[in-house]
Amino acid sequence: QVHLVESGGGLVQAGGSLRLSCAASGRTFSSGAMGWFRQAPGKEREFVATINWSGGVTYYADSVKGRFTISRDNAKNTVYLQMNSLKPEDTAVYYCAARDTGRGSSRRNEYHYWGQGTQVTVSS
Repeated sequence: QVHLVESGGGLVQAGGSLRLSCAASGRTFSSGAMGWFRQAPGKEREFVATINWSGGVTYYADSVKGRFTISRDNAKNTVYLQMNSLKPEDTAVYYCAARDTGRGSSRRNEYHYWGQGTQVTVSS
């Protein structure tokens, strides 16, 4: 079992930045891929970014490419999402997710564990 806790959300003006963190516990963090997803009101949960077990391979949704950066620190059992140049359309609850395998994925149903989410609100 893996327990994930997100933090770092909040209210920010358009053009600003936030860094989300996701602390993992319960298994060997460094062996599994991690991902970030988000869900806006009335919409389905969508893929944002993923990172493989070593941190050497990342992949992003087109909507955040060039603005967001996913990274991980296996010594701290933590994955991060640095969000720059935020837009009002980035407003959502952001979820951290973990896979039991080392390869990243953009598919929601390929993740085995989920955090509770952290709210990000971008004002115009």
